[in-house]
Amino acid sequence: MSVLIIEAFYGGSHKQLVDLLQEDLENCVLYTLPAKKWHWRARTSALYFSQNIPMSEHYRILFASSVLNLTELVALRSDLGKLKKILYFHENQLVYPVKKCKERDFQYGYNQILSCLVADVVVFNSVFNMESFLTNIGKFMKLIPDHRPKDLESIIRPKCQVIYFPLRFPDVSRFMPKHKTRHLQKMLNLQGDGSAASTVSLPFQREQGSSENLLKSFDAEPGPCDVAQEENLGSSFMQESYLKTCNLSKNSSSPHGEKEPNPHDSPRGGDAQLRPLHIVWPHRWEHDKDPESFFKVLMHLKDLRLNFHVSVLGETFTDVPDIFSESKKALGSSVLHWGYLPSRDDYFHVLCMADVVVSTAKHEFFGVAIKKNWISGQENKMFIKVVFMRVFQYKGG
Repeated sequence: MSVLIIEAFYGGSHKQLVDLLQEDLENCVLYTLPAKKWHWRARTSALYFSQNIPMSEHYRILFASSVLNLTELVALRSDLGKLKKILYFHENQLVYPVKKCKERDFQYGYNQILSCLVADVVVFNSVFNMESFLTNIGKFMKLIPDHRPKDLESIIRPKCQVIYFPLRFPDVSRFMPKHKTRHLQKMLNLQGDGSAASTVSLPFQREQGSSENLLKSFDAEPGPCDVAQEENLGSSFMQESYLKTCNLSKNSSSPHGEKEPNPHDSPRGGDAQLRPLHIVWPHRWEHDKDPESFFKVLMHLKDLRLNFHVSVLGETFTDVPDIFSESKKALGSSVLHWGYLPSRDDYFHVLCMADVVVSTAKHEFFGVAIKKNWISGQENKMFIKVVFMRVFQYKGG
């Protein structure tokens, strides 16, 4: 139990990360709260954990996401304050999109700044996330009417580093339709003289930004912001994973279990070229993912009498925007899948069978869902945000 992992919002990407760390770490213990009402988790989780995490002389490292008010926790538990404290930013509250400017609660961003000040290492999942946080600290603190603290960016920046969110992709070759396999194989052959297809190994078990890189921060001394590591991870992963995806087995087995036949299961080729385009929207059902823009476009396609299928995936929380129930009714028979798929195999099956993934997100700090869709071989249609330009090594065009 040398590593104490605390997650105040145990769901989505927050859950994926700490579960992966728990798998890879031999001596760790995990304490969590359910992924509900994140505002209240940010406000009150420190007091809860201070009362429910038992004291132990074996703890050496404390790892927590920035939802937790780390400052409050170490003030309430002086024994935890002595540990090496690693703070992980999935997102930052200085630039996180809100419906109206007046709705931005100063306390959430302020808590994150305080947490950085008491942390020993601060890790971000992208350069965009890190820089948008650090460079906005000064502007954010000007909201204080007087007696403002100074030089906070210069104090926090030396502790910061960027490490990609680690993703572990399963072997999805058994889900790949033949038309997509042929297309990806063709793209592979264009990379060279055509001989590469038979020489590239395809374990499909490689992670993007392996958790090993994150675990190294447990032992590393605090130092200047490290963005080179992120760039290298992005470049090597993009090249290797694309080759792996392209070189899928032509004799891939079908998934276990019988399922009702769907029109999207047919190969895209010959007469099947006329089958409807299958569109996927795989995001949290919340306002910052801008579902209104997505459904507005789909309604326009319906008005034009264009035939398509849509799968609206992603996790839901307590408050679901009304646009989802309204759109499901309006889309009718165009809907193939609607709602969260708890089975990872079912999720990747839908991704592999789809043709296009759409992101209408107003803001992304990393974009886990888009990366999973990309490895499944879809076209990605999205607004090109700074974070995607970094992660996908976007060259424009």
